[in-house]
Amino acid sequence: MPGEACDILIVDDQPGVRRLLSEAFIEQGLRVDTASSGAEAIRKTIAAAPRLILLDIKMPGMSGLETLEELHRINPEIQVVMMTAYGELDMLAETRKRGVHYINKPFDLDEVRYLVKGLLMMEKDRQKRVKETG
Repeated sequence: MPGEACDILIVDDQPGVRRLLSEAFIEQGLRVDTASSGAEAIRKTIAAAPRLILLDIKMPGMSGLETLEELHRINPEIQVVMMTAYGELDMLAETRKRGVHYINKPFDLDEVRYLVKGLLMMEKDRQKRVKETG
């Protein structure tokens, strides 16, 4: 969907994770796009900023933390949820400083849906307030 903003951009190097999450959110009527690397996520965000990004911390090439840093340079307001395996919890201290939410892999799909729904509602409210004051 070039040029058209999606609700959620799912960034993970594992095709199965991207497919599982995509299907779950498409079933809820959300517009979903995917990226298999940090560089691809950055290109897609520049082209059409998603409302929320689900971002894996551990990816080959550009890590999730490096990707997060670049995404926040592009748009400091963008909502990001980091996805991490239990062994990577030490990396979460860095993400917490930036106010980023996270979920542990393996994750409970219902919990991910609930978190994403809440964050998208918050983002919609934030955008409404910006329009009203701007």
